[in-house]
Amino acid sequence: MIDTPGVYIGFDRREPEASEVARRSLLKTSSIALDIHDLRELDLRARGIYDRPFRMEGAQRIDERDGKPFSTDFSFTRFLVPALQDYRGWAIYCDSDFLFRADVKDLFALAVESFAVMCVKHDHRPKETEKMDHQRQEHYRRKNWSSMILYNCSHPANAALTPHMVNHSTGGFLHAFGWLSDELIGGVPETWNWLEGWSPPGMDPKVVHMTRGIPTMAGYENIPYADEWRAHLAGTA
Repeated sequence: MIDTPGVYIGFDRREPEASEVARRSLLKTSSIALDIHDLRELDLRARGIYDRPFRMEGAQRIDERDGKPFSTDFSFTRFLVPALQDYRGWAIYCDSDFLFRADVKDLFALAVESFAVMCVKHDHRPKETEKMDHQRQEHYRRKNWSSMILYNCSHPANAALTPHMVNHSTGGFLHAFGWLSDELIGGVPETWNWLEGWSPPGMDPKVVHMTRGIPTMAGYENIPYADEWRAHLAGTA
């Protein structure tokens, strides 16, 4: 592991407060120095790293390369993390709607060099047809595995994950870690990516993933851990 591990937080222009809470809660709970980045789509486009075209159908974005709907600015950019790390060391990617409640040092401590990526291997089959801001709730193989990824950026298998691959592969291929064989995908406990509305309610989560919607969205004001989330947003946590 490099001296200061990288953490890449998904960033969506419509909900900047989500990324801010993820960052603040991460810093509040971490005992180690971190190199934290927001994955800002417009910046990545300006740098020539990301160029996937899309069109709008109402409020829904449709990717022009695979013809499928996607919901956030970081739906594809998360897979650029190894390239952004220059294929060096370990790094964490997480969606913007994360609330960290435990020391991320303990997540990095789970890293196993033989794996190219590590994640919570959810069996996530939501019943809802919509999620945040009326985006389509898509069902796909290995759903939500890629919402938190512990990347072994220097693993030889991740050399295949070039910006060209990220820009031209289907969403289904990328989100299912299609560039990897199954034995290169390691698992971590579900407490590190506890899905609100799906994961066992009796579990004490180290990381809460408000995958259906954050507390500033109508209908999600009183979901579990909403008060903790609001405290970080207000700077009082």
